[in-house]
Amino acid sequence: MSFSTKKYDNYTLIVFSTDKLDAVVSPDLKAELVLINKGGEKNILIDLTSVKYCDSSGLSALLIGNRLCKEASGSFILSCLQASVQKLIVISQLDSVLTITPTLPEAIDLLFMEEIERDLDLGDLDD
Repeated sequence: MSFSTKKYDNYTLIVFSTDKLDAVVSPDLKAELVLINKGGEKNILIDLTSVKYCDSSGLSALLIGNRLCKEASGSFILSCLQASVQKLIVISQLDSVLTITPTLPEAIDLLFMEEIERDLDLGDLDD
């Protein structure tokens, strides 16, 4: 497999072990994202440290993950993008759609902040 998945208390982390997120890898990633979502997980973090190349099918897989998490009122956060992948996302104007952090610890911090904000918003509804 081109990536590994690890479940934590509040999120699932996907770490790539390949340097390409392309038509070969993206079907497996899409399937994994759907399985994670169907399993009840709403927060997914993706560590793209090793990914140096991404094509349109890779972007499509990331957008599916983003949509699944948003529909579940969760967070989908990309971290550790290489310059070439970051450039593709910016050129595709997906930097305004996808949540991106420079490092994995920042992604985890952001996730917890978003969780607190969602909990506070739900608390406002109870009043």
